[in-house]
Amino acid sequence: MQPQQIYDFSSDENSHKWRGLFVQALRKVQLQVHPNLSAKEDALQHIEELILQLLNMLCVAQPRSVQDVEERVQKTFPHPIDKWAIADAQSAIEKRKRRNPLLLPVDKIHPLLKEVLGYKIDYHVSLYIVAVLEYISADILKLAGNYVGNIRHYEISQQDIKVSMCADKVLMDMFDQDEDIGLVSQCTEEPSSSGELTYDDLVRLEIAEERQYLRELDLILKVFRHHFLYNNNIFTSQDVEVIFSNILDIHELTVKLLGLIEDAVEMTADGSPHPLVGSCFEDLAEEQAFDPYETLSQDILSRQFHEHFSSLMARHTVALYFQSVAEGFREAVQYVLPQLMMVPVYHCLHYFELLQQLQERSKDQDDRECLKQAITALLNLQCSVERIYTKHLPRRKPGEPMYRLYSRQVRSKHLAIKRMNEIQKSIDGWEGKDIGQCCSEFILEGALLRAGAKHERHNFLFDGLMISCKANQSSRLPGSGSGAEFRLKEKFVLRKVRIVDREDSAELKNAFEFVGKDENCAVFCARSAEEKGAWMAALVTLQYRSTLDRMLDTVLQHEEQAQPLRLPSPELYRFAVQDSEENIVFEDRVQSKTGIPIIKAGTVVKLIERLTYHMYFCAKFIGNLRIILKLFWQ
Repeated sequence: MQPQQIYDFSSDENSHKWRGLFVQALRKVQLQVHPNLSAKEDALQHIEELILQLLNMLCVAQPRSVQDVEERVQKTFPHPIDKWAIADAQSAIEKRKRRNPLLLPVDKIHPLLKEVLGYKIDYHVSLYIVAVLEYISADILKLAGNYVGNIRHYEISQQDIKVSMCADKVLMDMFDQDEDIGLVSQCTEEPSSSGELTYDDLVRLEIAEERQYLRELDLILKVFRHHFLYNNNIFTSQDVEVIFSNILDIHELTVKLLGLIEDAVEMTADGSPHPLVGSCFEDLAEEQAFDPYETLSQDILSRQFHEHFSSLMARHTVALYFQSVAEGFREAVQYVLPQLMMVPVYHCLHYFELLQQLQERSKDQDDRECLKQAITALLNLQCSVERIYTKHLPRRKPGEPMYRLYSRQVRSKHLAIKRMNEIQKSIDGWEGKDIGQCCSEFILEGALLRAGAKHERHNFLFDGLMISCKANQSSRLPGSGSGAEFRLKEKFVLRKVRIVDREDSAELKNAFEFVGKDENCAVFCARSAEEKGAWMAALVTLQYRSTLDRMLDTVLQHEEQAQPLRLPSPELYRFAVQDSEENIVFEDRVQSKTGIPIIKAGTVVKLIERLTYHMYFCAKFIGNLRIILKLFWQ
């Protein structure tokens, strides 16, 4: 019997059957995962190409049953996305008994799969395959949408998908993407002529900062704390109290503050030079609403916290429990959680700096007075938190980054590129792609001892690479031509290695290991347990951030489904009509500074709806519309 010839999706004979088949359905998937964003055609076409690549991967195994497809997913999909894709597909089959739950066109794909496989398969098998494809497409769109939201844009492009996938180890492994999407390829804007931020800029950046901070708090509460509360046979209420302090109060305050700032921006009066947010901080400061930060700082920076946490994580039952949650979750709890619990302390210190900056830039007398009152009301808290912080933590070096799970928006990408170029120039013997072509962020640097080597190495950690160097002795000799401070020894592509924690032994202390796909390994030792903790926190974050993100998104999705917000029908509420080409048209470009779409034309109802739009505030649009409506009514 002749073997089945491999089906070529890209051939002239077959490509026209598949091209565009998924695009309209993918637009619906995008609106499902990010209803407040839109997607360009090229973005959806790129995802179509990716899921056809995935479909090919599933069909190569010649599946004949649901079980065959499930086994193929388990073998080829990285963990933990295999587990979630299978669960979603099984759910789709169950739901089909009531209705078709999928957005991708199963009825069109089912007959085409007969051509791909060379034989007819049961409809349930097609349904299962399409459910897997839809889950992955939704995952990609969710990831890209989160990235677009972080950079404060409102439309997903093909480049956004490539950049966001580059930072996601799970998807990179699945599609074996090229790593040419570093910061250099993202950087299209010219360097800013003025580095001075206006009051408007500060408020805009602060809203983005608060949203990202709220996501970090959600991760602490809904992922980490949830798994402590879930098993009361292992963890007592005292364990939860010591480790998480009053994080619930901090979360409640953050939600309240973000709401007040967003309301202040929306309610900006015509004659106001900018949004007035001083009263938001003054009201909360006078209520002593920021006081929980003092309690949390005291708790998290205390010796009791570190001793209690260390003794808890040393228990075998605890390690086994967290290992059972997800791959890498034990390491995330041990190394990432303590650093995450420090984020509110850093954020509190950030508030004090922000208030000073807002006061200096405010052009409204009443607003300046509100900010002054807020600063005065928070003075005792500032002194207390700074004293606690200084007492328990060593002073950070200038420019040394604070730990954050999610990278913050860089004021200028050119500064980040400049830093990467400086590091690369300091390394003699560099070969291959520039750092800026495969990385977007510099994370950490410091000395580590490579097991088996005589001397310590200086290491640079980026979000895509770790570079291990040796001090370049020749550069220190008089008359030496080379100005490079370091000599390259090794490069590790982070998505191609596993990070393994090593227990202390007689030979190795404070060690961790890089294990490649070929099982080659490299062991590094830090100078102290504290330094090992810092390296492991950064490495484990980079390794498992996408897993933690997906765990959080799953929880948030379940919460949203449990309490759905339903708009009245368009018959009852005319502003409930979805945006379409028939009722609103946008310019191809967006506002350069804010990324807000520019409206070209729209129905009166749609334009009035945009006056109180919930996603963003555009004073220029409101002013222009009022002028147009006055002329229209005359």
